[in-house]
Order: sequence, then C-alpha cells, then structure tokens
Amino acid sequence: MPKTASTMLALGTIAPNFQLPDVVSGKEISLTDFSDRKALLVIFASPHCPFVKHIQQGLAKLGQDYAKQSLGIVAISSNDPTHYPDDAPDKVKAFAEAASFNFPFVFDETQEIAKAYNAACTPDFFLFDGDRKLVYRGQFDDSRPSNEVSVTGQDLRNAIDAILADQAVLSEQKPSIGCNIKWKVGNEPSYYNSEAIPVGTAS
Repeated sequence: MPKTASTMLALGTIAPNFQLPDVVSGKEISLTDFSDRKALLVIFASPHCPFVKHIQQGLAKLGQDYAKQSLGIVAISSNDPTHYPDDAPDKVKAFAEAASFNFPFVFDETQEIAKAYNAACTPDFFLFDGDRKLVYRGQFDDSRPSNEVSVTGQDLRNAIDAILADQAVLSEQKPSIGCNIKWKVGNEPSYYNSEAIPVGTAS
C-alpha cells in the first residue's frame, strides 16, 4: 500500500486562515468560527484512503467524546476529484454522514489550504492552542491497517487533553502516515516528495 508521512510542520506555526464550504451543511466554515474554543483540531482526510477508513470510527468517537469540551474540529478534503472521483464533494458528504461525524467536513477545491498547512497525507492532523499556535502534528496513534494495534487515538488525545488542561504538549511526536494527497497535475507543492509517492499513484 503506497504511503507517505506528515511533513511535521514547525511547532508554533500560526494556523493559516481558511473559508471553505462544508460538504454536509453547505455553510461556509472559517477559522474565526472556532474563536471561542480553547483548541482547534484540523484534519486532512479522504473518504477512500485505507488509512482514514481504518480510523473512521475512532475519529467519530473523538468528536463525540470532546463535543462538550472547548475543542473545535474541522476536517478538510483537498484531493483532486477530477482524477479521484471518490473525493468529489458528494462522496465526501456521504462518507461524513455514514461515519456520523459531528464536525464540519469542508472542501478545499483549489488545494491552497492544504498547501498553507503543508499537508502531505490523509490523515494529517494539526492541533492548535488558544492562540492558534501549532502544538501537535502527528499520528492519531500507532494503529495501521497493516498491524493488529487497536485504534485508540491516544497520541492525539494526549495532546488535546494537555491543551484543555493548560499543560504543555510533549514535543516528541510521531508523524502521521497515510495516503498522499492527490495533487492536481502541476499543482504539487514544493515540499511534495514525488520520488516517494508518484503523482497519480492509487491508494
């Protein structure tokens, strides 16, 4: 199974702004919609990526478990739907509804937001504190489709719990591993490793 890793964006990076349509509600979602939250989790995901499907229930449970806490969550789909029709907004909507996600799942048509976040794979997680500084970027947990480790979301949950408790997040973080973001031809960012994951590789 082709796979790539998170770029591990520098900790302390300020969350790039965005304003994108939610595939479920149709509403425009922006960074300021979460201004009252103590923490913000941005997830880059794809409905057909095996790595995302593997933790699908874990993501839904995370959303449910923190629903009453001061955590904002938004998922972003940035894959090219022309060459990967399973990433078209209607398919993303069906996936989000089937998974019972209680957070918005927005569509990044131009892929500019993925570039702004240095997103490289699905899933790719970015957790920001109350000042919207990056405090965690890395894996959900040690579970992969190819191993027998249970899906718990423990790595990400530990970081979320620390922020909500006004504690420091450990700086030693493992990169997320997943399918490469499907860039539009000619739109690949400078940090894209074309040698590791060729453009157009199915996953």
